[in-house]
Formats: sequence, structure tokens, C-alpha cells
Amino acid sequence: MKIKVNNHSSIKIISDKVIYFDPFMIKEESKDADIIFITHDHFDHFSIEDIKKIEKEDTVYVIPDNMYNLLGGENIFVLNPNEKTIIEGYEVLSVPSYNVNSRFHPKEKGNLGYVVTIENKRIYVAGDCDYNEDNRQLKVDVALIPIGGTYTMDYKDAATLINEIKPELAIPTHYGSLDIGDKEDGDKFKALIDKDIKVELLLKGGMYEI
Repeated sequence: MKIKVNNHSSIKIISDKVIYFDPFMIKEESKDADIIFITHDHFDHFSIEDIKKIEKEDTVYVIPDNMYNLLGGENIFVLNPNEKTIIEGYEVLSVPSYNVNSRFHPKEKGNLGYVVTIENKRIYVAGDCDYNEDNRQLKVDVALIPIGGTYTMDYKDAATLINEIKPELAIPTHYGSLDIGDKEDGDKFKALIDKDIKVELLLKGGMYEI
């Protein structure tokens, strides 16, 4: 399995299928997406322009229930928070994704993060959220979480979450672009993480292979 952070919160995972989360600012038209997960409807997570660059005729979409009117059609799985299902052979858990102390992503909106089991690894893609009572309960192997502050938890709260749920690998996202956080936040986050947890700063480029 290979994991790449294209930019911001745009994530690509290559296994037996090609899986995207929140495709955004995609540079090349690849038409290679087997599954596209969308966490919520903000422009930097739900971009029709970028979806069109990667979608195929048989691409499967996974979206929150609150987005059905924005992306209705065939091959669409619509999930509410805290649902478990199987999608294209992958076990998927929908996780509530929300802020605790700001209005940007209220819990009642029903935005989602996802835990997808790929090659026996539970991969958590958080969406835009704070450290909260739902994500602190998770048991995952890999966590891709926002750290930039303003619209999500900052790097300090993100480090608190990671040190509490203790994945094998943490990958910070959602910082250093669009005036969100600083490019140095990844290094600050990494410095706060317990030494037995691996941290990869994929926004600096490259692809991590598990």
C-alpha cells in the first residue's frame, strides 16, 4: 500500500484499488479513481473540477448524507455518522467530523471522517475536525489528521489526539496552504509525538509505502 498527500487534505492511497479522499488541486488528469471519499462540502474538500480529472465510468463515491443533493447518481454510497459497511471489499466506518469550539463544522451538520481497512490496516482520514469525544475513541493503525488550526484542531491538539489513540503512523494534513497554519507546523507536530509513533510529513512531497 502506498499513501500520498497530494496537497492540503487531498489524499491518494494505492492498493489493489486506487482510493482518493477529498481530491483538490489535482495537477494531472489521471482517470484512475476506483473510489472517491468526500468528507464534506467545503470547496477545498469537494471540488467537481478535480473529481472530473480522476473519475472513471465505474468510479464509486462515498459521501455524507448531507451531500446527496450535490452529488446524486449511480455508484454512490451515502453514509451517516457511525455507520459500518463494506464498500468494494473494504470495511468502512464513518466517523463524526466536527469542531468543538467553533462554528465552521458543527456536529449536527453530519460531516464525516472515515476509517477504511486496507491490507489489514485501519486507515483514518479525519476530515475537518477538532480533538473531540468521537475521534479520541478510535483504534486505528494509520491516522491522517488536520493540524493547521482556525478551521480544525491545531498541531498541539492534534498531537494530543495522536498520543492518546496511538496509531502506528501519523500523517499531518491541512496546514501550510490557503492561509491555514504554517509550513513549519508539521515539524512542530512531529516534535510533540511520542517516540514509539512514526510520523511522516507527506505534504513536503513523496509517497509512503507500508
